[in-house]
Amino acid sequence: MALLELRNVRLAFGAPTLLDGVDLRLEPAERVCLIGRNGTGKTCLLEILAGVRAPDSGERVLPRGARVALLPQDVPADLAGPVRLVVAAGAGLDEPWRTDLEVERVLAEVELDGDLAVETLSVGQKRRALLARALARRPDLLLLDEPTNHLDLPTIAWLESYLARWSGTLFFVTHDRSFLRRFARRIVELDRGRLVDWTCDYDTWVRRKEALLAEEESREREFDRRLAVEEAWLRKGIRARRTRNEGRVRRLEALRRERDERRGREGEVRLQANDAERSGRLVAAARGLQLVRGGRELFADLDLTVLRGDRIGIIGPNGAGKTSLLKVLLGELAPTRGELRRGANVQPAYFDQLREVLDPDRSVRWNVSEGLDTLTVAGRPRHVIGYLEDFLFTPERAAQPVRSLSGGERNRLLLARLFTRPANVLVLDEPTNDLDLETLELLENLLAEYTGTVLVVSHDRQFLDEVVTSTLAFDGRGRVREYVGGYADWERQSGGWPAAQAVKARPGRPEPGGGAVPVAPATRRRKLKWKEERELEGLPGRIETLEREQRALHARLADPGLYRNGGEGIAAVQSRLQVLASELASLYTRWEDLETIAGSD
Repeated sequence: MALLELRNVRLAFGAPTLLDGVDLRLEPAERVCLIGRNGTGKTCLLEILAGVRAPDSGERVLPRGARVALLPQDVPADLAGPVRLVVAAGAGLDEPWRTDLEVERVLAEVELDGDLAVETLSVGQKRRALLARALARRPDLLLLDEPTNHLDLPTIAWLESYLARWSGTLFFVTHDRSFLRRFARRIVELDRGRLVDWTCDYDTWVRRKEALLAEEESREREFDRRLAVEEAWLRKGIRARRTRNEGRVRRLEALRRERDERRGREGEVRLQANDAERSGRLVAAARGLQLVRGGRELFADLDLTVLRGDRIGIIGPNGAGKTSLLKVLLGELAPTRGELRRGANVQPAYFDQLREVLDPDRSVRWNVSEGLDTLTVAGRPRHVIGYLEDFLFTPERAAQPVRSLSGGERNRLLLARLFTRPANVLVLDEPTNDLDLETLELLENLLAEYTGTVLVVSHDRQFLDEVVTSTLAFDGRGRVREYVGGYADWERQSGGWPAAQAVKARPGRPEPGGGAVPVAPATRRRKLKWKEERELEGLPGRIETLEREQRALHARLADPGLYRNGGEGIAAVQSRLQVLASELASLYTRWEDLETIAGSD
């Protein structure tokens, strides 16, 4: 029995239709990723699945007793009050004592202090509180809308570790390809109002999608050729209206109707940087930099040399000082101590993660051109409307105020604005937030070919690996070190985030009165028994065997041949996958418990 099902769901806000007769079936223990361009309706689909938005027509079928929870993409503006009350709002329980128990359990899992005011938390901590609110419902289906957005890398590592142990069904939207590759066992694509179920992992989807688009383009070229031939025939004159040719005229009219009804793919984003004259070989040199803000030292004794052509990634926990370092290097913020020298002819362009350079009440067009009709891009004049179409803004969309744009559209607008400014140093603060996968890859390609200098703060691991040549890593305690290579190179050289940051030891179990039972002191911890030692030694092998079977079953589901043999084989595979997911979750928990005991010996 399906955990949740949509049947012939339709939703429109004018034209084009967002959801055009969508069908979707989600099974227990699945890991499904929804892919699609910005503005295609992915968030609306999640809200319909969650039951917080009603479709224009169609059915949402949820079995009695099944529970669904949604982690939204954006933090609600009215989110306020103690964390404990925010989490309790998601529990949905009638008995206060049961609600208290559930809230304390979830707060311990996500490692949040329930007495803190939500208003005082960082964006990443607010997202963690919203995740706790969703988990307090004990959902069978967890819907995640861009779950890694605004999270720092240590928190992403914690989230991935938590979700790897969670045994329910996941249905999520993400642009984070590392997250996507780790969790997606099935890809569902929202494309031009229709839902396409690919039933495969992400890398397989990329290959299949490229082949499908090539075939679709070939078919459309042949169709357009036939239509042009028929149109030319009709223009020859009176003979086309003779009785013996009426059938051909009817066929031509049918072709015209089909062409009008064909809902073509959106154009491709075209990115091109507006290069300035080359800077000098030295872009910036810092010696002994220190920055203190709000009584806290963000970094100290920082030595850094930036040369023309360098592409430097900056990583670290939220609040560590990454954006502040960019502003110091740009000259917008004075260091507390130290020396900073900028090179000759340095012309930076700054991508602001808070989008403060955008005027929300002005139009998309004005925010790029500031009233001008013509822009100079890559050395040649461009009409502003034509330029905005390169970033998928139609003339109608270009006339709308910025406040009406989605998060992904605002980021595309920031890129459009950025690339009109002549620059030889691109300074990018979280440029990948909310971008769809296609735009993200195009941005990577542009930066890889850019001849100037790039400074980028990002929590997108693959983006860093594709773009940067060296990495500055903040540890959150005022120390900054430089490493050669991208994120994977940093992880290999440094060993990754400390265990205390990435995946903390579980706190004690909650009691009915609230608060956690403190872990017993080391002197009272017992050692592993002989049988437990043997069990711990055997657990990796048992897990590997089950994971191997799991991978083989997912491969079977990705094989189109399975679907030609009827539904019985599919049901058996999905049933076994559900059992495997439950067994693996138990083994992971047991492994963690035994490792904790062993670590205290």
